[in-house]
Amino acid sequence: ESLGYWKEAGFPGERIVRCGEDDNFWGPAGDSGPCGPCSEIHWDRGESYGCGKETCGPSCDCERFLEIWNLVFTQFNQDKQGNRTPLPKPNIDTGMGLERVAVVLQGKNTVYECDLFAPIVEKIKQAAPRPTGKADVTERTINVIAEHSRGAVFLIADGVVPGSDGRGYILRRVLRRAMAFGKKIGLPAGFLNELAEVVINKMGRVYPELVSNREHILRVVETEERRFNNTLELGLNILDKVMDGVKSKGGTMIGGPEVFRLYDTYGFPGELTAEIAAENGLSVDKAAFENEMSRQRERSRAAAKFGLKEKHFFLDYGSMSIPSTVFSGYDTLSQKAKIAMISTSSGREGSAVEGEEAEIILGTTPFYAEMGGQVADKGTITGENGCMEVEDVQWAGADLTVHRGKIIKGNLHSGDSVEAELDRDYRLDIARNHTATHLLQYSLRQVLGEQVRQAGSLVTPEKLRFDFNQMGEVGKERLKAVQQLINSRIRDNIKVTAEQLPFDEAIARGATALFSEKYGETVRLVSIGDPAISRELCGGTHLNYTGSIGMFYFTGEESIGAGLRRVEAVTGRAAEAFVEERMQCMDSIISELKVPPDGVYPRVCSIMDEMEMEKKRVAQLEKEVARIAGEALLKNIERLNGVAFLATRVNTSSGEALREMGDYLSEKIKSGIVVLGAEINDKASFMVMVTPDLVAKGYHAGEIVKKVAMVAGGTGGGRADMAQAGAKDKEKLDEALKEVKNILGNRA
Repeated sequence: ESLGYWKEAGFPGERIVRCGEDDNFWGPAGDSGPCGPCSEIHWDRGESYGCGKETCGPSCDCERFLEIWNLVFTQFNQDKQGNRTPLPKPNIDTGMGLERVAVVLQGKNTVYECDLFAPIVEKIKQAAPRPTGKADVTERTINVIAEHSRGAVFLIADGVVPGSDGRGYILRRVLRRAMAFGKKIGLPAGFLNELAEVVINKMGRVYPELVSNREHILRVVETEERRFNNTLELGLNILDKVMDGVKSKGGTMIGGPEVFRLYDTYGFPGELTAEIAAENGLSVDKAAFENEMSRQRERSRAAAKFGLKEKHFFLDYGSMSIPSTVFSGYDTLSQKAKIAMISTSSGREGSAVEGEEAEIILGTTPFYAEMGGQVADKGTITGENGCMEVEDVQWAGADLTVHRGKIIKGNLHSGDSVEAELDRDYRLDIARNHTATHLLQYSLRQVLGEQVRQAGSLVTPEKLRFDFNQMGEVGKERLKAVQQLINSRIRDNIKVTAEQLPFDEAIARGATALFSEKYGETVRLVSIGDPAISRELCGGTHLNYTGSIGMFYFTGEESIGAGLRRVEAVTGRAAEAFVEERMQCMDSIISELKVPPDGVYPRVCSIMDEMEMEKKRVAQLEKEVARIAGEALLKNIERLNGVAFLATRVNTSSGEALREMGDYLSEKIKSGIVVLGAEINDKASFMVMVTPDLVAKGYHAGEIVKKVAMVAGGTGGGRADMAQAGAKDKEKLDEALKEVKNILGNRA
């Protein structure tokens, strides 16, 4: 059919080539799914680009024919056995290569020569020293850097920040690969930021979000480049040694544990190690590397679960024929319903009596089950003969809501008619915090920039927690501006509405969606205001007006990872209690200092100045005490194999005083090793100092202190000239100090 249409459109028959299913069929993407024949459009670049073979054509691997467009007739579904059945709704999936068309129209040889890439490539060539490697390798390296720098800029503009998983890990991998390749051709530190500027200037007219997020993009790139540069050179040196070791033994493969160590310790993505290895004629053990990665993920999951109670149900409700639960909690706080299923912690079905832990499934419920960061409702389920206090509500499968609690009166049975009633104050406290969370995201984007994206949240009756992407601290002033904006919108008493609509329509209206969530065809859109200042896809419970939030106060802000911040806040009754507690503290300070409210700050500053002066006086006294104590210790110096050393216990209360004493003794001893031990904070503390002349001879304070601390069950390390260690077993402090003579003797 396609061939007929091309002829009808006026294309001569000799320009139409049928390549068969191997070359003219697309998909499926995995082992099954949509697929179909395709009609590819190629540009003949001329015989000079070809291989010269008589069989040369569009499916040839040579450079003559450039595919610029593809029309996939997606009309089949292929199962895992390879059987194809017609799709009920076939479609044409068309894709055109923008850069490839630019190559043709501009008469260039590669996409990297067209005007979309040329400025980036030229900037790299200007910054790089004269290439010393193979021309084709250098050209490929430059192209990789250009491609990756452009891709990274767009990812950051879309709200992605470097991280250890998901989209964040992809961005980090792209940036680090560009940095590593830049290092290979001698690009200077900070070059990636200069390339980001070129991308923004070149593409900003068509993509204005690049210009509006310029400062954020450059800050993210600079931070990640600085972070990676700290380990890049060391990692490359270690990789060189690993490859030399493999080659010296006649091997051809780098082991998985070595590849993983480079990834885990130095931030080298596995594929980057594989590429560098391939350029040196080696391969990597990918299977062993993936095994190490899997073990790390298991350790991470185990750490995440530590201290958390795993949720489980008394019965396997998913395997039972129980009608789906209907949720009515958006519109009501109480609901008449029937018990569809009841079970107890002992596994008994059908009934529960006073004092028993029970789980109940209702046909209809107003109780919100824990989901999307919002905790579950609490309340009661009351029948004619008994009552259960609902303590938790969870989903069992996609459509069953399980209410868990304790029977506090009488008994309940399957089939009983009951009244499900929420704890009104508890629900409203949750709703205040949830609606405030939507105002928070809106306000953060107003103050910090549109690049802010939610990375996680928790909504409870007591507080709200919100995680978001942000490079560096928010800062007190900007946090204050966010808080003021939120409280202003609360006072405006803006209407909050919710509606069900198709996903595509909600996104078209500008709804904010979480990348990590999977949405169905129909979604719930929660909007604040008309016109809306906030539109989010959300299944949680909310207030009808923002004024019901009362007031909003931040209680904390911190980093939770590279490029991620966390804020916590309170609203409503909790905010009132928070302010009351702070006011009581202020009243106590005013009373204690005996000053008016406006005199508190100057008086506190004065007290802090006095404390700082006292601290300096104490530090000076500690130095003097260390000097006097040190003079008394000089007579205990011993010599072993021509090296002077002092290993002794001292009485001091701080690590700083221990260092002062070590400095004094090292200065007096001129040439030697000082090892001091002391009981500090109910633990054994050790300090080792080695004078420069002995460092030059190979003595290392870090290695010495590590061996000393091991005797007392501790660990430590440090520089060659000075190192510290700690140990829990203070009873073995003297024994550890005696080990110094053995350590120095064994070295000789």
